Amino acid sequence: MVGGAVLDSLEEPTRLLSARRTSPPKFAGMWEFPGGKVEPGESAENALHRELREELGIGVRLGAELHSGLEDGWPLNPNASMRVWFAEIAEGVPAPLEDHDELRWVELGSDAQALDLPWIPADLPIVRRLLETVTHQARSGVRTT
Repeated sequence: MVGGAVLDSLEEPTRLLSARRTSPPKFAGMWEFPGGKVEPGESAENALHRELREELGIGVRLGAELHSGLEDGWPLNPNASMRVWFAEIAEGVPAPLEDHDELRWVELGSDAQALDLPWIPADLPIVRRLLETVTHQARSGVRTT
């Protein structure tokens, strides 16, 4: 699995695009990082480009991967994990085309705004790491690119 942490800017991020799921029922109404499955023979990065175009109608410029510390990425359940990349919109206007019924830009300067959304439980640690990374970037000049 792959996911996109779509930011308003890779160089100086202030907002994160979150997507509200419509299914499966246990996750409907919860927020997540858009993305999906890697098809056979497809690289993770190409899968993320394809998924963001299908789900949101956008082309993106990928930045750095948001590492979990595990080889396979962020654990989603005992059988699946997800690799997540920072991304910036390069073309198109995001819209909830597949799997989502609402998109929302959340401010990164205030942890509370991002953390107040009801995230899918497996995505919440990713949100926390993203906030830590962006805060560290702002202080030290470390980039998400």
